Amino acid sequence: MFTRTKIICTIGPATSELTMMKKMYAAGMNVIRINMSHASHDEALNVIDRDASLDLKLGDKVNLTVRDEVDVETSSIKINYRGLIDSVKKGSKISVDNGLINFKVLEKHDDKLLCRVIDGGKIGSKRSVNLPGVRIDLPSITKKDKTDINFAIKHDVDYIALSFVRKIEDIKNLRKILKRNKSNIKIVSKIEDNEGLSNIHPIAEESDAVMVARGDLGIETSLADLPNVQRRIMYACSKWGRRSIVATHLLESMIEKPTPTRAEVTDVANTIYEGADAIMLSGETSIGKYPIECIKFLKSIADRSEKFRTLGYEENLILSGDWEYLAKTARELAESIEADGIIVITRSGYTANLVSNAKPFNVPIYAFTNDKRVHRQLSLVGSVLSIYQKSIVDNKNNMSKIANTLKKVFSKKKKLKFVLISGMFSEKHSDAIRVVNF
Repeated sequence: MFTRTKIICTIGPATSELTMMKKMYAAGMNVIRINMSHASHDEALNVIDRDASLDLKLGDKVNLTVRDEVDVETSSIKINYRGLIDSVKKGSKISVDNGLINFKVLEKHDDKLLCRVIDGGKIGSKRSVNLPGVRIDLPSITKKDKTDINFAIKHDVDYIALSFVRKIEDIKNLRKILKRNKSNIKIVSKIEDNEGLSNIHPIAEESDAVMVARGDLGIETSLADLPNVQRRIMYACSKWGRRSIVATHLLESMIEKPTPTRAEVTDVANTIYEGADAIMLSGETSIGKYPIECIKFLKSIADRSEKFRTLGYEENLILSGDWEYLAKTARELAESIEADGIIVITRSGYTANLVSNAKPFNVPIYAFTNDKRVHRQLSLVGSVLSIYQKSIVDNKNNMSKIANTLKKVFSKKKKLKFVLISGMFSEKHSDAIRVVNF
């Protein structure tokens, strides 16, 4: 079942075994995500995530302390942010785990905050902490981040998602590290607060992909305005031709239940109508009881939702060069002649990304590349089915190989028609786009 929208799955205790990951891939998973906020390097290498928990009840009083090596009483919670105590004041709200647990600051002391639980529940280790309305004085890339980045470079990952991106300098700092290490890892900018949102257009232009991180956004911005915030980010991604990912609470109820709510199904469909390249599962696949069912539901929702055109944000795509115009023309030509697909021959993945930007309607993009990293990275690109081929020189022999591959894909169809756009040509050539029949 071809769907334009890709599925990203967070791996955790429920899905860390290779046999399970194979089942997830078979069900429709395109990309694996490892959350380094929850995993050590050893755990990441084994794709394992462990958790501990503390049960908090309404009205309980607890101490929030800055995390250090000294153990404290069980009524204390350690937070890994040294500026915590200075950042808040009496009466401030502190939110944990995407706003599921909330505290009100009662007293400030030199080394701790005395807080009252205003929304209780079980709180696990390594959960996100938000201070709504407070500008957090943290560097864009922390010491731990640098260690994790070096780990990612060493182990040849394809994408790094940078948390709390607020301005383009945050991305440039990461790109400098990657360039210094001669790494071709692509950067996903996670938008999680108002400052990042206010700079969304320069951030999108500078990034390879942008994530609508709805967990933190729902706390740092107005929760009621979150759908509009999502659309602003998705619009920016479409305008600048960048990959877009929507994350958090897609099928949250399926952590415990075998079917999603009606609202969740509608939410996912709306994300697809907005033209998202990918949708990401977190707790649903890392700790949930029904990871395979979650993937199948997403695949099924995508299959049905993609029968309708997107909201058209891609029509505002900035076309700055010949290749952008050729890519858009390839989409228009493929749709008008009802082609079976668009063939892209690419070394770097650049051309495949350009065609994806145009959001072809019900037309798959078959990207043939001789670079294994590009082959993997294209797994995140909407509409693209990436195929590795050792040689991709556009000659009779290799076109014959491409034809044989596609004939297997369309085994039940005798006559095939494709639009071909090749990144092997120079921009100066007039025959860089053509119709081919197999």
